[in-house]
Amino acid sequence: MSTFLRSLLPFFIFAAIYLAIAMMVDNSYYQLIIAMVLVWACFGLSWNMLSGYTGLISFGHASFFGLGAFATVLAQIYFGISPWIMLPVSALIGAVAGVLIGLPTFRLRGHYFALSMLAYPLAMFYVFQWLGYPEVTIPRVTENPALYMQFGDRRVYTVLALILLTAIVMISRQVERTRFGMALIAIKQNEAAAEAAGIDTLKWKLRAIAVSGAIAGAIGAFYAVVILVITPNSVFGMLVSAQALTVAMFGGVGTVWGPIIGAAFLIPIAEILHAELGTYLPGIQGVVYGVAIIVLIIAAPEGVYWKARDIVRSRRPRRTEQDRQTTQAAPAPGAADAAAEDRRTVHDEVVLDVRGVSKNFGGLRAVQDVSFTVRKGEILGIIGPNGAGKTTLFNVLNGFQKSDGGQMLLHGTDMLGRRPHAICAAGIGRTFQVMRPFKRLSVADNVKVGAYVHAGSEEDADAIARAAVDRVGLSASSDRIAATLTTKELRLMELARAIAGKPEILLLDETLAGLGSDESKEVVSIIRALAATGLTIVIIEHTMQAMVQLVDRFIVLDHGQLLVEGLPEEVTRNPKVIEAYLGAKWAANA
Repeated sequence: MSTFLRSLLPFFIFAAIYLAIAMMVDNSYYQLIIAMVLVWACFGLSWNMLSGYTGLISFGHASFFGLGAFATVLAQIYFGISPWIMLPVSALIGAVAGVLIGLPTFRLRGHYFALSMLAYPLAMFYVFQWLGYPEVTIPRVTENPALYMQFGDRRVYTVLALILLTAIVMISRQVERTRFGMALIAIKQNEAAAEAAGIDTLKWKLRAIAVSGAIAGAIGAFYAVVILVITPNSVFGMLVSAQALTVAMFGGVGTVWGPIIGAAFLIPIAEILHAELGTYLPGIQGVVYGVAIIVLIIAAPEGVYWKARDIVRSRRPRRTEQDRQTTQAAPAPGAADAAAEDRRTVHDEVVLDVRGVSKNFGGLRAVQDVSFTVRKGEILGIIGPNGAGKTTLFNVLNGFQKSDGGQMLLHGTDMLGRRPHAICAAGIGRTFQVMRPFKRLSVADNVKVGAYVHAGSEEDADAIARAAVDRVGLSASSDRIAATLTTKELRLMELARAIAGKPEILLLDETLAGLGSDESKEVVSIIRALAATGLTIVIIEHTMQAMVQLVDRFIVLDHGQLLVEGLPEEVTRNPKVIEAYLGAKWAANA
């Protein structure tokens, strides 16, 4: 049995048990509830495909669901088209709608994105009301009703819904285990780091919303067939999107089991209460979902699945302190020896030519007409006081901030203004001053995200990631979750993720920040070893003792301007640099 099918075995067992229970139920109302659990589980998985994996909360998934439902009903009414045909057509409609909605909406972040998504189903609600469809019914077919997905035994709908759920679970699991899912998880945990690692975040988000919309459109079509009568409110209403969101969040987002658990628990309760109390308490379903969210926030903020998994893991035997020290004590391969450093060659070839780069924030001139060159194989240090514009300069060069002027020529091609993933793919890697790990991923998977930019397959990405992890000395910790790492290990992991993208130039932003003296020496030796392989490095750092021993040349920034550049011994004795940055104490001890 393949690894993929083995990962689905628990779901297949669940599906078999669920089907056996469904076949024993004779009451038509309970048959409907059993089918609806699967429908809302599918819809929750649709929401999960976008919001669960990317972290972009959508309040508007009813848009895709409702379009699929109305398309199916109207196609049969006006053209006699069978729902069997409309199921994939509705999926296509949902996918196209997802891309059309995503293109403008992905420009927004956080609650702005969530609220803007809410506008789409509300608009469609009024559009279909205005078109004269306050209520539409699927025509009953007496001759060969099965050709129009109409069955006397409603348990058939449970079978069909279970087939749909199985297909969607398989799609979700396939997404999770490929670069598609890894890209989405990276975007969710730190979008800036994902872009810097070479992930085209807009492209992957558009793919996610297209797949999500396709699933929602198909499920909306199936829902219309099961219910027979739809209204704009029943498919575009606030409660529809809320159900998708609530079943996923209650069960646990970012996993295939979350929406299934949420639907299995919440839908029967909501439907039975609606049937028993709906006459006296209209909207009781909304109350159920509201209470579920409140309980969830208090007891299991990440959902039932993650809460249960954390409890199980907490009961496993913990590693002893000796085990932990043994794991962390692995020597750093490639800690440069003198011979490797002697072999390092700085060529005359200019690989990066920065010309007149400027960046203003309103009236603040953060970077002012900065120009410098970087030669192949060189280690260039950028120093200066806090607020000098060093990180802003990196952000401009790396594409995170748009420059107000200048050029950045990489082998003669101007890269300034391109998006970070394109700059990464062109050969410029990056680490961050404030560490940006993907906390829920392992060290190996963190680094694998960086490898995707040039990897042709999953196997290639794994091999590149293993080599990068080895080069920084984290092989013994490759399976550990990033959230459990020390500061030094996080710095090394970010370094490994950057070099996994096979950069020609590496921009290091305060890689030694937060490290002790011995840890700094270890990291510096690894940087030297990387440079000895021919990698060109530009580094921002405040630890001058390490920088003087590490770099070939300095440039000094002050108030966004290039103050001076030159060899370490020249720059550290320059009166302007001593006055602006190093201070009299440094000059006395130098």
